[in-house]
Amino acid sequence: MAKLLYIEASPRKERSHSIAVANAFLDAYAAAHPGDTIDRLDLWAETLPAFDGAMLDAKYAILHGEQPGTAEQAAWGEVERVVARFTSADKYLISIPMWNFGLPYVMKHYIDIVTQPGLTFSFSPDSGYAGLVDGPVAVVYASGGAYHEGSGAEAFDLQKPALEGWLAFVGLTEVTRIIVAPTLAGAEDVERARASASDAARAQAARF
Repeated sequence: MAKLLYIEASPRKERSHSIAVANAFLDAYAAAHPGDTIDRLDLWAETLPAFDGAMLDAKYAILHGEQPGTAEQAAWGEVERVVARFTSADKYLISIPMWNFGLPYVMKHYIDIVTQPGLTFSFSPDSGYAGLVDGPVAVVYASGGAYHEGSGAEAFDLQKPALEGWLAFVGLTEVTRIIVAPTLAGAEDVERARASASDAARAQAARF
């Protein structure tokens, strides 16, 4: 039995195109994998610790091979709690809208918490950085505009490079894109894009 971690990064809920497509994926996944567990992580409902002060000191102590102090260890325990939920998964689904050509700030906050030495990546002077997380990832990307190759707007898309660059850094290199775009268009075009993305999500979920 496998565990799928679903990370939701849109606050719009029933109005969200990325969530709607992710829900199509989850319904198909549950039907195809009835013995698996689905863990839903809504970043807008989750209380993530602020990554500052003692947490930051603990991170740099670990990076330099030093032992964190008492206060730093306590703060680091909060980081370990969040990371444990992330790394306990066997598979990942992320639904994420484009904000100002990039990622919503709650997603960046989550990334800053879980990207930690010894937990999700390692470093060696000889071999450099190595990711410590594995498993397949499906990402539902939503954007108001269309940024596909040949659109003339590719350079504005900082959403996919940012997310997939981070995923690769922690070891998650098996990534499938499910794109719903454009969502700021005529009603028929938006419905067509959403339906197409939902079909792709269901097909991917069945073999995920």
